[in-house]
Amino acid sequence: MENLPDNDTASDTPTPSPHVAPLSDDPTSCAMAFRNLYKAFRGKPAVNQLNLDIPRGSFYGLVGPNGAGKTTAITMSTGLLRPDQGSVWVNGINVWDKPAAAKATFGLLADGLPTFDRLSGKELLQFSGALRGMDEGIIEKRANELLDVLDLKESANKIVADYSAGMTKKILLAQALIHRPELLILDEPLEAVDPVSAQVIRSILTTYVKAGGTVIMSSHVMEVVEGLCDHVAIMQNGRVLASGTTDEVRNGSSLTDTFLNLVGGGRLAEGSLGWLAS
Repeated sequence: MENLPDNDTASDTPTPSPHVAPLSDDPTSCAMAFRNLYKAFRGKPAVNQLNLDIPRGSFYGLVGPNGAGKTTAITMSTGLLRPDQGSVWVNGINVWDKPAAAKATFGLLADGLPTFDRLSGKELLQFSGALRGMDEGIIEKRANELLDVLDLKESANKIVADYSAGMTKKILLAQALIHRPELLILDEPLEAVDPVSAQVIRSILTTYVKAGGTVIMSSHVMEVVEGLCDHVAIMQNGRVLASGTTDEVRNGSSLTDTFLNLVGGGRLAEGSLGWLAS
């Protein structure tokens, strides 16, 4: 995971006007839509009047420095945290008016969420499918396929609590996928995953989007977002600084350069850590 240096200075290069995609008149037409979303903790806004549309069928990257509000926005969009103000629609359903109906349409992979880690990997997938009301035969078939593709077959009967960080990430992705949701919401899906598994996950996600699914992915790694996502939003201080297709947002530059120009930082002040060069 990329970490920007603490010491920075403003770039001498003029910052181009960022592209911000217009909002749809009908938020129910989007895979996800945020309208005037606001959440504060101890009086400090974490998400501050957030407005953003996630088009159906897009592979959408959500990026920003630590504390930008990405995780808080995602948590509110999934019905796990109630906003102070504003609304979120998921696949045409207002999350806080009909939370159960909204949750049925998406799969979620997020760090820190409690899971039934005393179950084996296969049991977790079977349990997740049963909660979704899936047919037992379909659950069995999909669980076996997911375990095989994600290289978890040999660990299928091991309890999830004994999985490595990368294995846990993969089984939670399988859990998010098993009911073939309309929308996948993924928080750092490639973090702690080995390179071979990361490539498999990329292939799974791109295939899913090509088949009409929508992916929202938060990441700190600009190269991953730039390589996978056809849309991106850059957040800072709970607001969207830029949004649209990846090409529109980067505007002829790399996504990393665009990101740094918008949020600042990433450059050592002249003379900083001079002792390293002595």
